[in-house]
Amino acid sequence: MANTSSARKATRKIARKTEINKARRTVLRNSVRKVEEAIASGDRAAALSAIKDAEPTIMRAAQRGTVHKNTASRKVSRLVQRIAKLA
Repeated sequence: MANTSSARKATRKIARKTEINKARRTVLRNSVRKVEEAIASGDRAAALSAIKDAEPTIMRAAQRGTVHKNTASRKVSRLVQRIAKLA
């Protein structure tokens, strides 16, 4: 339990940030899942449109500190490679 007022405030800030990051991570995972489903179905056009929506979402999560920049770049790169194999 937090003893000082600054520690109590830090706890409140952490709780708020955790909720925001959870929401952002959910959006991130959903966008990646849509791309993966399109790849799994073998529909290249659907996969391309899904990655077009997913890439900004992934990079925005990195920019806002939800995921690391390199993690986001790696996710995008691997998804694009898998889409390229569909051709």
